Amino acid sequence: MLDSSLFDEILAAVDAGFDTQISLTQDLVRFPSTRGQEHTAQEFVFESLSERGYAMDRWAIDVGEIEQHPGFSPVKVDYTNAINVVGTHQPHEEKGRSLILNGHIDVVPEGPHYMWSRDPFDPHVEGDWMYGRGSADMKAGLAANIFALDALRSLGFQPAARVHVQSVTEEECTGNGALSCLVRGYKADAAIIPEPEDDKLVRANVGVLWFKVHVRGAPVHVRDAGSGANSIEATFPLIAALRELEENWNQEKTGRRYFDELDHPINFNVGKIEGGDWASSVPAWCTFDCRISIFPGWSPAEKAAKIEACILEAAKQNSYLANNLPQIEWNGFFAEGYVLEEGSDAELTLGRAHAKSYGKTLESFVTPGYLDGRVFVLYDDCPCLVYGPYSENIHGYDERVSLNSVKRVTGTIALFIAEWCELESI
Repeated sequence: MLDSSLFDEILAAVDAGFDTQISLTQDLVRFPSTRGQEHTAQEFVFESLSERGYAMDRWAIDVGEIEQHPGFSPVKVDYTNAINVVGTHQPHEEKGRSLILNGHIDVVPEGPHYMWSRDPFDPHVEGDWMYGRGSADMKAGLAANIFALDALRSLGFQPAARVHVQSVTEEECTGNGALSCLVRGYKADAAIIPEPEDDKLVRANVGVLWFKVHVRGAPVHVRDAGSGANSIEATFPLIAALRELEENWNQEKTGRRYFDELDHPINFNVGKIEGGDWASSVPAWCTFDCRISIFPGWSPAEKAAKIEACILEAAKQNSYLANNLPQIEWNGFFAEGYVLEEGSDAELTLGRAHAKSYGKTLESFVTPGYLDGRVFVLYDDCPCLVYGPYSENIHGYDERVSLNSVKRVTGTIALFIAEWCELESI
């Protein structure tokens, strides 16, 4: 346990460096690090960590190195710009326990700019809020990892254990970035991911599957529409069947630990649909992109088979589709869910740090969204503490994060490092 006066000094150091932390977070948000464009932001992270004296490593995700791993998710995109960055601190003497501070640099597409109050990649501060795409999810968390260590350094201390600061890609679509770090050999006694989790700890997390459905039509001039087959309209019964599957899966929450009290833990979404070529032509093709979640303990492969069977059974009920079956493509998340078991030393340490930073007890909750925590918990038996600031409108318009919350989370992380890793003089 740390001396109480040192607790106060660490929190004061976080406060003293917070204006600089806000500035760096804004610098990160200015990089539009959507899928395939992450490399410029990662160059900035690399330089920022290198300037602090960490041993640096960066690489593009190599599918060949991870595709046989059970945590791999299939991809159809080029990974040339899918760069991971890791900065490693090595102590003078290993006395404490090692730690990974993880965060993702990739952000989801911003959508039409006219629906934002301001340019989504022009971060601005109004009162307690910082606005911008990725401000909450999760560039504020990335900066918190860096500045938690900076606060200790400003007091003349550093961790007395190995610490890896990871900035990864692909969290929003596969999880392959965090997996690539694990396969590359980055392991530790605990991990923290400061995702925007409303000042709480994630107790359990669903798995996620992504897939595309391709439907062919019979194109004719619209004057002869009755002799053709409309591929766009043919998707309607398929989507309805998947919606029924979603409801059936939600019924299985009964008696399921941590999930049985949630109203709707399994969520299905049609996130994108494209089809047709001409308003006066019956469309020849349609493709829709889907996401559905699965409970921890469910096999992605087994549930993928159920999804395929659901789609094909619905198609067979349609006179045209029965002879022109849709094609299903797995093109992203193929991820298991996880449960963070209660009572680990890492969680207890986080609880003490949170109580000092916030003045209240740490709460935990269950989230129906994907998190990279599954990579650590399932495949390395590493307690991963997904815990981060209060935010609003992530993946939506006018995404924003509470700066007061970010400061307190940064303080919690710094206090956690001081106790978990122990401290030594620089």
